[in-house]
Amino acid sequence: MADHQKGPSGEDALIARYFKPLATDPGAFGLLDDAAALDARGEDVVVTTDAVVEGVHYLEGDPPDSIARKALRVNLSDLAAKGATPAGFVLTLALRGAEASWLAEFARGLEEDAGAFGCPLLGGDTVSTPGPVMISITAFGRAPRGTMVHRSGATPGDRIMVTGTIGDATLGLDVLKGGATAAALAGDSAARDYLIGRYRVPQPRNALALAVRGHASATMDVSDGLAGDLAKLCAASGVSAVVDAPCIPISDAARAVLAREAAGIPRLLSGGDDYEILCAVPEARVARFSEAARIAGVALTAIGRVIAGTAAPRFLDADGAEIALQRLSYSHF
Repeated sequence: MADHQKGPSGEDALIARYFKPLATDPGAFGLLDDAAALDARGEDVVVTTDAVVEGVHYLEGDPPDSIARKALRVNLSDLAAKGATPAGFVLTLALRGAEASWLAEFARGLEEDAGAFGCPLLGGDTVSTPGPVMISITAFGRAPRGTMVHRSGATPGDRIMVTGTIGDATLGLDVLKGGATAAALAGDSAARDYLIGRYRVPQPRNALALAVRGHASATMDVSDGLAGDLAKLCAASGVSAVVDAPCIPISDAARAVLAREAAGIPRLLSGGDDYEILCAVPEARVARFSEAARIAGVALTAIGRVIAGTAAPRFLDADGAEIALQRLSYSHF
């Protein structure tokens, strides 16, 4: 009988080629073991997980590196909102096939972001699927014991504050799908590219994590829409809120879409994929929090106030009239 030499499986070879270079933390053991060891360093380990699915969170033709960046960054955004410092992540890939060019670009984007955000790969799994492609990441962060900031904790009188701009991602997706936004910006390629970039590659506000931990009473990231996520924060805290819609930060590109009546404020308030930080901040800490954001280079805007009660948050227009919202947020079901 011939002596057959057993080599690595296709899965092992794929991992070794594309993902072993990302496993820079000693606790990953070069991806040669069945598990990793994360040093807690005497701190709390903060854990979050999110998946991105083809056709739901990104489009089939999106660049592989942008898909990788989005998959990691949506988890980094959760860590930032909890006031945690990134420590590492595990990755599960469900692929239709092992296409070398796709994997090389995906791994490149993932490696660049893992390095930039100090969040190395610790391990994971690869499986085959008839589709759609699914990327699931569980990210780990560290925070001093008992300091993770929860959704609960907001009290009447706190200011409602949000980072960045709101509504860009939902408009970017509309551009990619050839919707009304694409038509409205037909002659403005810079605005179209900006909105598409905001949809494909979120900007997690990890630079603000320390300030969030030091100043916010309650916080979460805006992933499913500002209106719906504020309602979740208020429900967890047992309070309500009033928001001055004209104060909500909106990009120049989004304002151009509003001016051409291709979308309205309700669309921006309920669209998903913003991945900005939404928080309640006691009045006495607002100035220090704002200064910390300025130093960190993160735009931060006060948009309303927490009030007593359990009613859904109200969004008021420039005349003080309540804006009617047909829906509060994006929902998967």
